[in-house]
Amino acid sequence: MSTIGTQVSFADMGTPLERATFVVVDLETTGGAPGARSLTEIGAVKVRGGQVLAEFSTLVNPGVAIPAQITMLTGITNAMVAGASGVRTCVEAFLDWADLLADDVVLVAHNARFDVGHLRGAAVALGLEWPEPRVLDTLALARKAWTRSEVPNHKLGTLAAFVGSQTRPTHRALDDARATVDVLHGALEVMAPLGVTHLEDLATASDPVPAGRRAKSRLADALPSGPGVYQFRSAADQVLYVGSAVDLKRRVRSYFTAAEKRRQVAQMLDTTVSVRHIATPTLIEARVRELRMIAELDPPVNRRSRAPRRRPWLHLAQGSGPGAEPRLALTTALPTEEVGHAVGPFASRGRGQEALRAAESVLRLGRWDGRELRRVRHDDVPAEPAEVLACLSGEVDLVASPPAGAHRGAVPGRALRGGRDLDGPPALPAARGGSGRASAAPAGLPASHGGPPARGRRLGAGGGALGRTGRLHDDRAGRRPAPRRRAAARQRPGR
Repeated sequence: MSTIGTQVSFADMGTPLERATFVVVDLETTGGAPGARSLTEIGAVKVRGGQVLAEFSTLVNPGVAIPAQITMLTGITNAMVAGASGVRTCVEAFLDWADLLADDVVLVAHNARFDVGHLRGAAVALGLEWPEPRVLDTLALARKAWTRSEVPNHKLGTLAAFVGSQTRPTHRALDDARATVDVLHGALEVMAPLGVTHLEDLATASDPVPAGRRAKSRLADALPSGPGVYQFRSAADQVLYVGSAVDLKRRVRSYFTAAEKRRQVAQMLDTTVSVRHIATPTLIEARVRELRMIAELDPPVNRRSRAPRRRPWLHLAQGSGPGAEPRLALTTALPTEEVGHAVGPFASRGRGQEALRAAESVLRLGRWDGRELRRVRHDDVPAEPAEVLACLSGEVDLVASPPAGAHRGAVPGRALRGGRDLDGPPALPAARGGSGRASAAPAGLPASHGGPPARGRRLGAGGGALGRTGRLHDDRAGRRPAPRRRAAARQRPGR
């Protein structure tokens, strides 16, 4: 096992924040909803490595009058925008200047939901392609960097004064963008010791992660960016958790930088002091090694994978009775020679059952539950004709239809799909109108007679095809029948 990883290059670790390009933008609007007539000014600053690369500023003619209260707030009048370019021209110019399609570009705004929302809304309304860039909200970042005990609020003006910005926000786009740049640099400086050092860390920078846990993201710095297996270890060198990933560095880092709601996993992360790994050529090999290590080491947090030998496989099994045919079945003891022909392992038996039923439906197999054919018990009676017609109406994907005399002995079922017998003539048409009860049994079905209540009746040998609950579903009528208990109660005298 590899216990000490080799130092990787900056390219393998991701894009350092000092190499990222931040396009910090601020907008002034008419106060209306985002659209083609809402912008009055666009201001932006492009920075990298703490240095200003370029600035962008333009007034915008919205094509509508600017309300008086907005003019009082921003100082932008109708006369000022009368000779300015329209919204389409200004938005196109900004998108060309910002180059938001570049991999290392991040679009930044204070309360980005407002500014980015208006930019996106204008682009969509004008039929322009919106590039969907990576977005960073300095409002959310500032709330994570500074508590209310440090700053009274997280407004742009308050934060700009707190970080010592030389530019005071004036509700003009370029001034506010310049102030936002200083707030951005101040917040990133506070977050750097907590593990926010690369462009990939910004996606979870505002998540509610304890500072001590986020600082442990440095444990992933020495891991490779390829597939492999990783172990979280405690101070006593106990293996707490074993996992596999297609990108070891990214996966391990995500544990310490993203919000974790699972209590046991959160406790494990707080206990972890080191991470060991084994690099593998492929993800498949990593998965196999993961299962073997879980079975050998029995980590306390690998609760779902602590018994990998109990996971079911779907394979082709030979029936046990005389003349029995091969059938699909689930097994937890798969012979080695069948590994190349089986499907699995599934996370649970329920998942395996879903795959089994799906395979039987697609392949048009006659047995839904994978069991041998049943024998009809002596107390079984045929279903009511109306129930049979509803079942065979084409609304049930696959059912088993017993031939006449099904209540007298062992009978094989016949598979139907879409209301048609796969081996014979079309099935019976659906019952329509009225109460759905027939006066006589259809041809090929046993005659109805008295017997126990409806809840004790089965559709011959194929009752398992009606679903897990065994209830009939009348999808054509758009409703479900009453529960069995209520149906039985209605048949009691005096009710």
